[in-house]
Amino acid sequence: MARSGTSTVGVEEEYLVVDSRSRKLRPAAAAVIDGATGVLGGRVGAELTRFQLEARTEPHTGLGDLGEQIRDMRAVIAGAAADHGLSVVSSGSPVLGDPIPPPITDGPRYAASVTHFRALDDEQVVCACHVHVGLADRALALRVSNHLRPWLPTLVALSANSPYWAGRDTGYASWRTMAWARWPAAGPPPYFCSPGHFDELVGRLLEAGVIMDRAGVYWDVRPSSHLPTVEVRVTDAATTVAETQLFTALIRALADTALADIAAGAPDPDPDPHTLRAAHWRAARDGLGGHAVHPHTGHLLPATTLTAELRAHVMTAVHRNGDHQLVETEWRRLHDSGTGADRQRAAYRGRLSDVVDHLTHAYLGKWDRGATV
Repeated sequence: MARSGTSTVGVEEEYLVVDSRSRKLRPAAAAVIDGATGVLGGRVGAELTRFQLEARTEPHTGLGDLGEQIRDMRAVIAGAAADHGLSVVSSGSPVLGDPIPPPITDGPRYAASVTHFRALDDEQVVCACHVHVGLADRALALRVSNHLRPWLPTLVALSANSPYWAGRDTGYASWRTMAWARWPAAGPPPYFCSPGHFDELVGRLLEAGVIMDRAGVYWDVRPSSHLPTVEVRVTDAATTVAETQLFTALIRALADTALADIAAGAPDPDPDPHTLRAAHWRAARDGLGGHAVHPHTGHLLPATTLTAELRAHVMTAVHRNGDHQLVETEWRRLHDSGTGADRQRAAYRGRLSDVVDHLTHAYLGKWDRGATV
Protein backbone atom coordinates (compact mmCIF):
# COMPACT_ATOMS: atom_id res chain seq x y z
CA MET A 1 0.00 0.00 0.00
CA ALA A 2 1.46 3.34 -1.03
CA ARG A 3 1.81 5.95 1.68
CA SER A 4 0.05 9.31 1.75
CA GLY A 5 1.92 11.87 -0.34
CA THR A 6 3.43 9.25 -2.65
CA SER A 7 3.84 10.52 -6.20
CA THR A 8 1.41 9.27 -8.83
CA VAL A 9 2.43 6.96 -11.64
CA GLY A 10 0.74 5.98 -14.87
CA VAL A 11 1.79 3.52 -17.55
CA GLU A 12 1.43 3.25 -21.33
CA GLU A 13 1.97 -0.26 -22.70
CA GLU A 14 2.39 -1.08 -26.39
CA TYR A 15 1.39 -4.54 -27.69
CA LEU A 16 1.70 -6.61 -30.86
CA VAL A 17 -1.20 -8.39 -32.58
CA VAL A 18 -0.52 -11.93 -33.85
CA ASP A 19 -2.53 -14.64 -35.59
CA SER A 20 -3.52 -17.32 -33.06
CA ARG A 21 -2.79 -20.13 -35.52
CA SER A 22 0.28 -19.03 -37.47
CA ARG A 23 1.64 -16.89 -34.59
CA LYS A 24 2.73 -14.32 -37.16
CA LEU A 25 2.07 -10.60 -37.01
CA ARG A 26 -1.37 -9.54 -38.26
CA PRO A 27 -2.22 -5.97 -39.33
CA ALA A 28 -5.49 -6.14 -37.41
CA ALA A 29 -4.97 -3.77 -34.50
CA ALA A 30 -7.96 -1.67 -35.54
CA ALA A 31 -10.36 -4.59 -35.00
CA VAL A 32 -8.91 -5.26 -31.55
CA ILE A 33 -9.11 -1.58 -30.60
CA ASP A 34 -12.72 -1.40 -31.76
CA GLY A 35 -13.58 -4.44 -29.64
CA ALA A 36 -11.86 -3.08 -26.54
CA THR A 37 -13.04 0.53 -26.75
CA GLY A 38 -16.46 -0.27 -25.31
CA VAL A 39 -14.80 -1.07 -21.98
CA LEU A 40 -11.56 0.91 -22.07
CA GLY A 41 -12.76 3.99 -23.95
CA GLY A 42 -9.96 6.39 -24.77
CA ARG A 43 -7.43 4.34 -22.82
CA VAL A 44 -6.82 2.11 -25.84
CA GLY A 45 -5.65 3.43 -29.18
CA ALA A 46 -3.61 3.01 -32.33
CA GLU A 47 0.13 3.15 -32.90
CA LEU A 48 2.24 3.89 -35.98
CA THR A 49 1.65 0.48 -37.59
CA ARG A 50 -1.45 -1.67 -37.87
CA PHE A 51 0.44 -4.46 -36.09
CA GLN A 52 0.41 -2.48 -32.83
CA LEU A 53 -1.85 -0.89 -30.26
CA GLU A 54 -1.38 1.02 -27.03
CA ALA A 55 -3.24 0.90 -23.73
CA ARG A 56 -2.97 3.41 -20.92
CA THR A 57 -3.70 3.34 -17.21
CA GLU A 58 -5.07 6.11 -15.07
CA PRO A 59 -2.73 7.75 -12.52
CA HIS A 60 -2.20 5.68 -9.37
CA THR A 61 -0.31 5.98 -6.11
CA GLY A 62 -0.56 2.28 -5.19
CA LEU A 63 1.20 -0.20 -7.46
CA GLY A 64 -1.23 -2.93 -6.46
CA ASP A 65 -4.08 -0.89 -7.93
CA LEU A 66 -1.95 -0.09 -10.97
CA GLY A 67 -1.27 -3.78 -11.52
CA GLU A 68 -4.95 -4.66 -11.26
CA GLN A 69 -5.83 -2.05 -13.87
CA ILE A 70 -3.12 -3.34 -16.22
CA ARG A 71 -4.40 -6.92 -15.77
CA ASP A 72 -7.94 -5.80 -16.47
CA MET A 73 -7.01 -3.86 -19.61
CA ARG A 74 -4.84 -6.73 -20.89
CA ALA A 75 -7.74 -9.14 -20.33
CA VAL A 76 -10.17 -6.88 -22.21
CA ILE A 77 -7.74 -6.54 -25.12
CA ALA A 78 -7.02 -10.28 -25.21
CA GLY A 79 -10.76 -10.98 -25.31
CA ALA A 80 -11.28 -8.51 -28.13
CA ALA A 81 -8.44 -10.14 -30.07
CA ALA A 82 -9.78 -13.66 -29.51
CA ASP A 83 -13.08 -12.63 -31.13
CA HIS A 84 -11.14 -12.32 -34.40
CA GLY A 85 -8.88 -15.37 -34.09
CA LEU A 86 -6.03 -13.18 -32.83
CA SER A 87 -3.75 -13.01 -29.82
CA VAL A 88 -1.89 -10.10 -28.25
CA VAL A 89 1.64 -10.25 -26.85
CA SER A 90 3.79 -7.84 -24.91
CA SER A 91 7.27 -7.99 -26.41
CA GLY A 92 9.68 -5.30 -27.49
CA SER A 93 9.90 -6.75 -31.02
CA PRO A 94 8.05 -9.24 -33.23
CA VAL A 95 9.13 -12.89 -33.17
CA LEU A 96 7.42 -14.08 -36.38
CA GLY A 97 6.06 -12.35 -39.46
CA ASP A 98 7.29 -9.90 -42.05
CA PRO A 99 7.25 -6.40 -40.56
CA ILE A 100 9.02 -4.59 -43.43
CA PRO A 101 7.56 -2.44 -44.81
CA PRO A 102 4.89 -2.18 -42.13
CA PRO A 103 1.28 -1.30 -42.90
CA ILE A 104 0.94 2.22 -41.53
CA THR A 105 -2.11 3.24 -39.51
CA ASP A 106 -4.40 5.72 -41.27
CA GLY A 107 -4.20 9.33 -40.21
CA PRO A 108 -2.45 12.57 -41.15
CA ARG A 109 0.24 12.39 -38.46
CA TYR A 110 1.36 8.89 -39.41
CA ALA A 111 1.30 9.78 -43.11
CA ALA A 112 3.41 12.86 -42.37
CA SER A 113 5.87 10.70 -40.41
CA VAL A 114 6.39 8.38 -43.38
CA THR A 115 6.92 11.33 -45.69
CA HIS A 116 9.28 13.05 -43.28
CA PHE A 117 11.31 10.16 -41.85
CA ARG A 118 11.07 7.76 -44.79
CA ALA A 119 12.77 4.37 -44.22
CA LEU A 120 13.18 5.09 -40.50
CA ASP A 121 9.54 4.04 -40.12
CA ASP A 122 10.23 0.68 -41.78
CA GLU A 123 11.62 -0.98 -38.66
CA GLN A 124 9.44 0.64 -36.05
CA VAL A 125 7.32 -2.40 -35.24
CA VAL A 126 8.76 -2.19 -31.74
CA CYS A 127 6.98 -1.81 -28.41
CA ALA A 128 7.93 -0.01 -25.23
CA CYS A 129 6.51 0.67 -21.79
CA HIS A 130 6.33 4.36 -20.89
CA VAL A 131 6.13 5.32 -17.20
CA HIS A 132 4.82 8.74 -16.18
CA VAL A 133 5.73 10.06 -12.72
CA GLY A 134 3.62 12.99 -11.52
CA LEU A 135 5.72 16.17 -11.44
CA ALA A 136 4.19 19.48 -12.45
CA ASP A 137 7.37 21.58 -12.07
CA ARG A 138 9.16 21.50 -15.45
CA ALA A 139 12.43 22.82 -14.06
CA LEU A 140 12.48 19.99 -11.52
CA ALA A 141 11.48 17.48 -14.20
CA LEU A 142 14.55 18.45 -16.24
CA ARG A 143 16.81 18.09 -13.21
CA VAL A 144 15.27 14.69 -12.52
CA SER A 145 16.09 13.82 -16.12
CA ASN A 146 19.73 14.74 -15.44
CA HIS A 147 19.78 12.50 -12.36
CA LEU A 148 18.20 9.56 -14.21
CA ARG A 149 20.61 9.64 -17.18
CA PRO A 150 23.34 7.46 -15.57
CA TRP A 151 20.79 4.78 -14.65
CA LEU A 152 19.15 4.44 -18.07
CA PRO A 153 21.47 1.66 -19.35
CA THR A 154 20.77 -0.37 -16.21
CA LEU A 155 17.03 -0.03 -16.83
CA VAL A 156 17.63 -1.23 -20.39
CA ALA A 157 19.44 -4.31 -19.06
CA LEU A 158 16.72 -5.11 -16.50
CA SER A 159 13.83 -4.71 -18.95
CA ALA A 160 15.40 -6.29 -22.06
CA ASN A 161 12.62 -8.17 -23.86
CA SER A 162 13.27 -8.07 -27.60
CA PRO A 163 15.84 -10.69 -28.66
CA TYR A 164 14.03 -11.76 -31.85
CA TRP A 165 13.21 -9.82 -34.99
CA ALA A 166 11.03 -11.30 -37.71
CA GLY A 167 12.15 -14.91 -37.45
CA ARG A 168 15.74 -14.55 -36.31
CA ASP A 169 17.67 -14.13 -33.09
CA THR A 170 19.38 -10.73 -33.28
CA GLY A 171 22.03 -11.59 -30.70
CA TYR A 172 20.78 -8.65 -28.63
CA ALA A 173 18.72 -8.77 -25.47
CA SER A 174 16.96 -5.53 -26.44
CA TRP A 175 16.85 -5.09 -30.20
CA ARG A 176 14.12 -2.46 -29.70
CA THR A 177 16.71 -0.22 -28.04
CA MET A 178 18.91 -0.46 -31.13
CA ALA A 179 16.05 0.13 -33.58
CA TRP A 180 14.79 3.12 -31.61
CA ALA A 181 18.29 4.64 -31.33
CA ARG A 182 18.21 5.42 -35.07
CA TRP A 183 15.80 8.30 -34.55
CA PRO A 184 17.49 11.71 -34.50
CA ALA A 185 15.98 12.75 -31.15
CA ALA A 186 16.00 9.44 -29.28
CA GLY A 187 18.16 7.65 -26.70
CA PRO A 188 19.61 9.20 -23.53
CA PRO A 189 18.56 12.85 -23.22
CA PRO A 190 21.08 15.67 -23.18
CA TYR A 191 22.16 17.25 -19.93
CA PHE A 192 19.86 20.23 -19.40
CA CYS A 193 21.08 23.40 -17.72
CA SER A 194 17.64 25.00 -17.42
CA PRO A 195 14.14 25.05 -18.94
CA GLY A 196 15.43 27.74 -21.27
CA HIS A 197 18.17 25.40 -22.46
CA PHE A 198 15.56 22.68 -23.11
CA ASP A 199 13.34 25.07 -25.06
CA GLU A 200 16.27 26.37 -27.09
CA LEU A 201 17.40 22.87 -28.03
CA VAL A 202 13.89 21.69 -28.96
CA GLY A 203 13.44 24.87 -30.98
CA ARG A 204 16.61 24.11 -32.92
CA LEU A 205 15.38 20.58 -33.64
CA LEU A 206 12.08 21.97 -34.90
CA GLU A 207 13.78 24.56 -37.08
CA ALA A 208 16.08 21.92 -38.56
CA GLY A 209 13.18 19.57 -39.30
CA VAL A 210 14.65 16.90 -37.04
CA ILE A 211 11.30 16.57 -35.27
CA MET A 212 7.84 17.38 -36.64
CA ASP A 213 6.56 18.88 -33.38
CA ARG A 214 7.35 18.92 -29.66
CA ALA A 215 5.75 15.50 -29.19
CA GLY A 216 8.44 14.14 -31.52
CA VAL A 217 11.16 14.46 -28.88
CA TYR A 218 11.71 10.76 -28.19
CA TRP A 219 14.45 10.92 -25.57
CA ASP A 220 14.41 8.17 -22.95
CA VAL A 221 13.37 10.76 -20.36
CA ARG A 222 11.40 13.89 -21.15
CA PRO A 223 8.92 16.25 -19.53
CA SER A 224 5.59 15.23 -21.04
CA SER A 225 4.31 17.58 -23.73
CA HIS A 226 0.70 17.26 -22.51
CA LEU A 227 0.73 15.98 -18.91
CA PRO A 228 2.22 17.29 -15.62
CA THR A 229 4.70 14.41 -15.52
CA VAL A 230 8.21 13.33 -16.27
CA GLU A 231 8.01 10.47 -18.76
CA VAL A 232 10.52 7.60 -18.78
CA ARG A 233 10.46 5.73 -22.09
CA VAL A 234 13.52 3.51 -21.86
CA THR A 235 12.09 0.05 -21.11
CA ASP A 236 10.96 -2.64 -23.52
CA ALA A 237 7.32 -3.69 -23.28
CA ALA A 238 7.27 -6.10 -20.34
CA THR A 239 6.13 -9.70 -20.81
CA THR A 240 4.18 -9.82 -17.54
CA VAL A 241 2.17 -7.40 -15.45
CA ALA A 242 4.46 -8.05 -12.49
CA GLU A 243 7.47 -6.85 -14.46
CA THR A 244 5.66 -3.66 -15.46
CA GLN A 245 4.93 -3.07 -11.77
CA LEU A 246 8.58 -3.68 -10.87
CA PHE A 247 9.96 -1.30 -13.49
CA THR A 248 7.37 1.32 -12.52
CA ALA A 249 8.37 1.03 -8.85
CA LEU A 250 12.06 1.40 -9.71
CA ILE A 251 11.48 4.39 -11.99
CA ARG A 252 9.31 6.16 -9.43
CA ALA A 253 11.94 5.49 -6.77
CA LEU A 254 14.69 6.83 -9.05
CA ALA A 255 12.68 10.02 -9.59
CA ASP A 256 11.94 10.37 -5.87
CA THR A 257 15.59 9.78 -5.00
CA ALA A 258 16.58 12.44 -7.52
CA LEU A 259 14.16 14.91 -5.95
CA ALA A 260 15.58 14.18 -2.49
CA ASP A 261 19.14 14.65 -3.75
CA ILE A 262 18.19 17.92 -5.46
CA ALA A 263 16.54 19.19 -2.27
CA ALA A 264 19.73 18.31 -0.37
CA GLY A 265 21.80 20.41 -2.78
CA ALA A 266 23.49 17.56 -4.64
CA PRO A 267 24.84 18.51 -8.07
CA ASP A 268 23.29 16.90 -11.13
CA PRO A 269 25.45 14.05 -12.42
CA ASP A 270 26.85 14.59 -15.89
CA PRO A 271 28.45 11.42 -17.30
CA ASP A 272 30.31 11.68 -20.58
CA PRO A 273 27.67 11.30 -23.35
CA HIS A 274 29.87 8.97 -25.43
CA THR A 275 30.40 6.68 -22.44
CA LEU A 276 26.67 6.77 -21.75
CA ARG A 277 25.93 5.82 -25.35
CA ALA A 278 28.41 2.95 -25.12
CA ALA A 279 26.74 1.80 -21.90
CA HIS A 280 23.37 1.86 -23.67
CA TRP A 281 24.68 -0.31 -26.49
CA ARG A 282 26.26 -2.84 -24.15
CA ALA A 283 23.11 -3.06 -22.02
CA ALA A 284 21.01 -3.65 -25.15
CA ARG A 285 23.33 -6.42 -26.30
CA ASP A 286 23.96 -8.27 -23.03
CA GLY A 287 20.94 -7.59 -20.82
CA LEU A 288 21.57 -9.04 -17.36
CA GLY A 289 23.49 -12.07 -18.58
CA GLY A 290 26.73 -10.36 -19.56
CA HIS A 291 28.76 -7.25 -18.83
CA ALA A 292 27.94 -3.57 -18.55
CA VAL A 293 29.78 -0.31 -19.07
CA HIS A 294 29.82 1.85 -15.95
CA PRO A 295 28.42 5.19 -17.16
CA HIS A 296 30.76 7.24 -14.96
CA THR A 297 34.04 5.32 -15.20
CA GLY A 298 33.65 3.52 -18.52
CA HIS A 299 34.90 0.33 -16.87
CA LEU A 300 33.44 -3.04 -17.88
CA LEU A 301 31.86 -5.04 -15.06
CA PRO A 302 29.13 -7.67 -14.60
CA ALA A 303 25.70 -6.27 -15.41
CA THR A 304 24.37 -7.53 -12.09
CA THR A 305 26.93 -5.34 -10.28
CA LEU A 306 25.24 -2.26 -11.73
CA THR A 307 21.76 -3.57 -10.98
CA ALA A 308 22.85 -4.02 -7.37
CA GLU A 309 24.05 -0.40 -7.35
CA LEU A 310 20.69 0.76 -8.66
CA ARG A 311 18.84 -1.26 -6.04
CA ALA A 312 20.94 0.18 -3.22
CA HIS A 313 20.47 3.69 -4.62
CA VAL A 314 16.65 3.58 -4.58
CA MET A 315 15.72 1.38 -1.63
CA THR A 316 15.06 4.26 0.77
CA ALA A 317 12.50 5.66 -1.69
CA VAL A 318 11.11 2.18 -2.40
CA HIS A 319 10.41 1.71 1.33
CA ARG A 320 8.99 5.21 1.65
CA ASN A 321 6.58 4.50 -1.22
CA GLY A 322 5.45 1.22 0.35
CA ASP A 323 6.73 -0.76 -2.64
CA HIS A 324 9.41 -2.81 -0.88
CA GLN A 325 7.56 -6.15 -0.81
CA LEU A 326 6.73 -5.95 -4.51
CA VAL A 327 10.28 -4.91 -5.42
CA GLU A 328 11.91 -7.59 -3.26
CA THR A 329 9.73 -10.36 -4.68
CA GLU A 330 9.92 -9.35 -8.34
CA TRP A 331 13.59 -8.35 -8.20
CA ARG A 332 14.50 -11.81 -6.92
CA ARG A 333 12.27 -13.49 -9.49
CA LEU A 334 13.76 -11.44 -12.35
CA HIS A 335 17.33 -12.22 -11.32
CA ASP A 336 16.53 -15.92 -10.77
CA SER A 337 14.44 -16.49 -13.91
CA GLY A 338 16.09 -14.01 -16.24
CA THR A 339 14.87 -11.05 -18.22
CA GLY A 340 12.08 -11.25 -20.73
CA ALA A 341 14.74 -11.81 -23.40
CA ASP A 342 16.25 -14.71 -21.43
CA ARG A 343 12.84 -16.32 -21.02
CA GLN A 344 11.96 -15.87 -24.71
CA ARG A 345 15.14 -17.71 -25.66
CA ALA A 346 14.50 -20.39 -23.04
CA ALA A 347 11.04 -20.96 -24.55
CA TYR A 348 12.55 -21.75 -27.96
CA ARG A 349 12.46 -25.50 -28.58
CA GLY A 350 13.31 -25.51 -32.26
CA ARG A 351 10.18 -23.57 -33.30
CA LEU A 352 9.73 -19.84 -32.89
CA SER A 353 6.00 -20.46 -32.52
CA ASP A 354 6.90 -21.79 -29.05
CA VAL A 355 8.26 -18.35 -28.17
CA VAL A 356 5.04 -16.66 -29.30
CA ASP A 357 3.02 -19.18 -27.26
CA HIS A 358 5.13 -18.32 -24.23
CA LEU A 359 4.45 -14.61 -24.73
CA THR A 360 0.73 -15.19 -25.24
CA HIS A 361 0.57 -17.25 -22.05
CA ALA A 362 2.53 -14.66 -20.06
CA TYR A 363 0.52 -11.70 -21.38
CA LEU A 364 -2.20 -12.27 -18.80
CA GLY A 365 0.26 -12.40 -15.94
CA LYS A 366 1.59 -15.97 -15.81
CA TRP A 367 5.34 -15.92 -15.24
CA ASP A 368 7.10 -18.81 -16.96
CA ARG A 369 10.43 -19.79 -15.53
CA GLY A 370 13.26 -19.44 -18.01
CA ALA A 371 17.02 -19.32 -17.98
CA THR A 372 18.82 -18.49 -14.76
CA VAL A 373 21.07 -15.44 -14.78
